[in-house]
Amino acid sequence: MPVPPFGLEIGVLEVVAWKSLQPAFSRLDPLENVSAAVDRMPHIGPAPPRACHNNPVKLSAGKMKRMKALANERGVIAATAMDQRGNLQMALSTARGVDVHEITPAMMSEFKVAVSRILTPHASAILLDPEFGLEAGRARAPNAGLLLAYELSGYDTTRAGRLPDLLPHVSVKRLVDWGADAVKILIYYSPFDDASVNDVKHAFMERIGAECETYEIPFFLEIVGYDPKGGDEKGLEYARHKPEIVKRSMEVFSRPEFRVDVLKVEVPINVEFVEGSAVYRGQKAYTREEARKHFREAAAMAAKPFIYLSAGVSNPQFIESLAIAGESGADYSGVLCGRATWKEGIPVYAKQGLKALEEWLQRDGVRNINAVNAAIQSARPWYAKLGISVAD
Repeated sequence: MPVPPFGLEIGVLEVVAWKSLQPAFSRLDPLENVSAAVDRMPHIGPAPPRACHNNPVKLSAGKMKRMKALANERGVIAATAMDQRGNLQMALSTARGVDVHEITPAMMSEFKVAVSRILTPHASAILLDPEFGLEAGRARAPNAGLLLAYELSGYDTTRAGRLPDLLPHVSVKRLVDWGADAVKILIYYSPFDDASVNDVKHAFMERIGAECETYEIPFFLEIVGYDPKGGDEKGLEYARHKPEIVKRSMEVFSRPEFRVDVLKVEVPINVEFVEGSAVYRGQKAYTREEARKHFREAAAMAAKPFIYLSAGVSNPQFIESLAIAGESGADYSGVLCGRATWKEGIPVYAKQGLKALEEWLQRDGVRNINAVNAAIQSARPWYAKLGISVAD
């Protein structure tokens, strides 16, 4: 039986109907976008999420060694993130009241070194970038593993779909040579975007996964959702759709062809729209029980270990999200939390300099990261999701 055109995912229950769809696809112009054909078939839509059930996974010796280096004694990934580049430069320039070009590479490195040196004694690992962060990697505490970003900061703004790209002077081999214990890629993804856009992203991830497999280094995939129609991702309407975007994305990138080792994902709700939450804004997208249900359903979609990213929210907002995750029983394996721990130090550094930043980090930054550590006591070991033990 012929297979569907590229990029069109058809659920198991729809396969039996494929023969009846062949006439419609036979009329598809080769240059026409596949989604146009789908639009002509209103009875076909994205397959409903399916829970992932794993058989035990065997990691290579290299990946196993590096995964252990990234986790704490409980097998939980309690990592901090400092791989911000363009948005950090912009934030520093705004706080300083200067043009962004006046924020030099030396200043970027200095900020990152301070964060790494002061916060990594309280973290199992740190995520950095190879553009401004290699010195910060050398400044990390001995207990902390190292993840390095591989993607170019931002995304292609000349085309629709927020397509990713790689740092042109970097390869997985070079990241390994620079001491990385894991490779991180960020992708902007919506399962509801155009099928041909997502097919490009799928092929991109397949290449990264194969490259990481060659060098036996864990592949951490960070997935950030968005509205393909350009809506406000911080608003109420997007909050209502966010759970489905997160769930389907976790399901897609759990598939074996991508060779992802850890999914770095958003929490599946916006806690500011959870009725009665500590940071509730007054507009309801979900009750607390509905929010817990979204956490459980998203966790069920993942066939890989997954950790939560803070997505630039405040420390109290992230802590409240983690509280609901804990209440839900979701089997997440930790966090990779950046701005929620150190972003309030940006104006301190911009206006008062390095010494003031270091003092702020020692006081407020350490308090913030310890609050996150306390909030992830419900996290499970990363290897439990794979059905293995670290002795395997």
